[in-house]
Amino acid sequence: MVFSNSRIKWKQAIAAPAVVLMIFAAGCRVEQEQSGELPDVDVDVEPGQLPEYEVEGPEVEIGTEQQEITVPDVDVDTEQKEITVPDVDVELPTDDGE
Repeated sequence: MVFSNSRIKWKQAIAAPAVVLMIFAAGCRVEQEQSGELPDVDVDVEPGQLPEYEVEGPEVEIGTEQQEITVPDVDVDTEQKEITVPDVDVELPTDDGE
């Protein structure tokens, strides 16, 4: 099976931004600068009740059996090719704020 050059470029165009996004998401440092609080709410109501349900699922039997099927006999030839792939270097933030 031979891959066309445009198919390889398409995969590179998708893979490079995906790698950058994953590194950006994993390499962030988050510091809480202000604590949050819930609003003060005064509510006087009677508690509600969830409805009751009786659920009966189907009976399922799972097993295996031997069957003879026709499958294709495929021979695949491979070759070595040199392609350009993304190379990303990431420096994570340090605790001293640099």
